[in-house]
Amino acid sequence: MKKLAVALLFTLFVMTSSYAQNPNYKYGLTTKTLFMDYQSQQDGGSISDFKSYHYGFELGFLYNIQENVNLVFPVKVGVVKSHTELENFHKTVAGLDAQIQYQFYKPDTKIVPYIMGGLGAHTETEGETNVQAPVGAGINIKMADNAFFNIQSEYRFSLAQDRNHLHHGLGFVYLFGSKGDKPAMPKEENKEGPDSDGDGLADEIDLCPQDFGSRELNGCPDKDGDGIADYEDACPEYAGLKVFKGCPDSDGDGISDNEDECPNMAGLSTNKGCPDNDADGDGIPDALDKCPNISGSAANNGCPTEDSDRDGIPDAEDKCPNDRGSISAGGCPDADGDGIADFADKCPYKAGLSVYSGCPDTDGDGIDDGRDKCPNSAGPVSTQGCPEIDKADIEFLETAMRSVQFDTGRATLKPSSLKVLQQISSIMNKYPDFNLSINGHTDNTGSARANQQLSERRAKACYDYLSRQGISVSRMNYTGYGESTPISDNTTLRGRALNRRTEFNLVPRN
Repeated sequence: MKKLAVALLFTLFVMTSSYAQNPNYKYGLTTKTLFMDYQSQQDGGSISDFKSYHYGFELGFLYNIQENVNLVFPVKVGVVKSHTELENFHKTVAGLDAQIQYQFYKPDTKIVPYIMGGLGAHTETEGETNVQAPVGAGINIKMADNAFFNIQSEYRFSLAQDRNHLHHGLGFVYLFGSKGDKPAMPKEENKEGPDSDGDGLADEIDLCPQDFGSRELNGCPDKDGDGIADYEDACPEYAGLKVFKGCPDSDGDGISDNEDECPNMAGLSTNKGCPDNDADGDGIPDALDKCPNISGSAANNGCPTEDSDRDGIPDAEDKCPNDRGSISAGGCPDADGDGIADFADKCPYKAGLSVYSGCPDTDGDGIDDGRDKCPNSAGPVSTQGCPEIDKADIEFLETAMRSVQFDTGRATLKPSSLKVLQQISSIMNKYPDFNLSINGHTDNTGSARANQQLSERRAKACYDYLSRQGISVSRMNYTGYGESTPISDNTTLRGRALNRRTEFNLVPRN
């Protein structure tokens, strides 16, 4: 057995520097002799006690999913020492796994290391059937193109108590079901001479030898695909017509967009492509007039000379003459369009009422959303706009602080605590505009670090249970304070009992 241990350590060293297994076969069969260690992971056992190892056998089916990934279904049978107190009593164990292997594969090498993991059922003649999760590593050493010597070690986590153990195996892998090889496409040689841009035209006949292009354009590019080479295209980014040197005419007025000052409105060439409309009669066509409904000057793009921000409102009437705004807001910016200038609007991005300084009152409780802690649920001023919490619910949350109990020194909820948490879940559903803050506390028994961790785990246990009851995690938070915030004297039994508590506080969501 000592020689086996040395061999396993050597192969694990080889795994860090070698690669390879043939991925050209779809299926495989695996067989192993197992060395089953059921004693080293239990109390008093040692992994070096090779005499206590027992033997077993494994037969498996392998399916290659892709080049580096195998799906394996191994069946295991063996005889091991019983977990009972009888010294020489043995029992038969058997199991079926589904495992994934990831191979560190590279072609033309002799050794393929891999890692594996999976899930399986495990049964014993003297014991219960349990679920196990194997994880481990192994190597396949190439003996032939489709045959490998296999070494594998795995640690098996069991969901049953005192059933964790180790398996080491030596065996073989035989592959079959060839996938076939795809023939490499021969590289076509250019017999016409050098082709610097790789567009299929030799440099000597390519008008643009350094830029990939099409044969139709003598090897030159055409970004907009309008059939006009970029070097001849006046608008290379936009598909156009040859008559306009590659530029479009979006409004169809016979003037290309690059020369049309009103490209989206048909106009006259005498008016630079713009229509001859002038609503304010200032001699500037509407398409060019920044203030089409207010007479202005050409020097100010059709706006009155006294309109500095060109928002159509003369400076004399504009409350914000240097900032473009709206008429309803007196010429000042009004982002939410509620007629209240942004500088005077307490909710500049939500349309509201002037009585609330521009804020809305979504729930109609007379408290604007800017001050309302619960803007979607009506409530009085005394609770900052949130619904009042019933006195009975407040009292229940206060008693829940001590009613929620845990096993001593652990974060496991006692059964009596579940009814209390279910009632807290009902209270949360009753007040959808409130969040729940869960705070764990301990007495000063033990180390401060251990108490801090215990308080956090206990608070999280309540958090997790309420989540399973359907309370959204976005409405809850938990914190552990350990022994840092006592509410009573830690020198007495009663004081320490009071300090061991879990507090539940409702807090408005907004």
